Amino acid sequence: MDKYFREPMNSLTHFMGAILAIVALIAMIIKGISVNISTIGLVSVIIFGVSMILLYTVSATYHAVISTDKIIKAFRRLDHSMIFILIAGSYAPFCLIALDGTMGKVFFTIMILVALGGIIFKMCWFNCPRWLQTSLYIIMGWSALFVIKPLSHTLTPVPMMLLVLGGVFYTIGGIIYGVKPKKLQIGSFGFHEIFHIFILLGSLSHFICVYTYLL
Repeated sequence: MDKYFREPMNSLTHFMGAILAIVALIAMIIKGISVNISTIGLVSVIIFGVSMILLYTVSATYHAVISTDKIIKAFRRLDHSMIFILIAGSYAPFCLIALDGTMGKVFFTIMILVALGGIIFKMCWFNCPRWLQTSLYIIMGWSALFVIKPLSHTLTPVPMMLLVLGGVFYTIGGIIYGVKPKKLQIGSFGFHEIFHIFILLGSLSHFICVYTYLL
């Protein structure tokens, strides 16, 4: 497999994620239409689904491509940028469906601006310390705590648990990525492959929450 993929397991895990994200997007659109969700609600789940597709497609491509250092570095920049896109996209249904109203729209707009700022930051200082890069992702993700009280008024305990669980999965994955623990090597699965699994689990938790409880 090394003949066709630069990093086979890393590429395949997120290639699977890209396929599942496409299925998730279609499922959310179909259910949203069937329950007559508002236009803004439908747009929010499309944003969420597309952000997952972009993240996993770009990541799978980056880890698969065998090319010059210049092209690989270009894909790596895209890969890191897509993390900000996924985080912002994941906020969409919670801000525009669960929160609704002005607060949700304002907070989602802030998250979009933060994501754009993060992308610009990474483009300008791509080789920033790993701990700083990881911290930016985690801080952006847990900014949801600023609206946790109004969210708790609209989300029952189970969807709230799924929302938090997704954040926990993403955080564990981020810490593993930032620390690079060599002891986590399990056969052909190293820290990066395990990081990918936790990212998939985070997306799955948020998808289940959105599909089951927000639509």
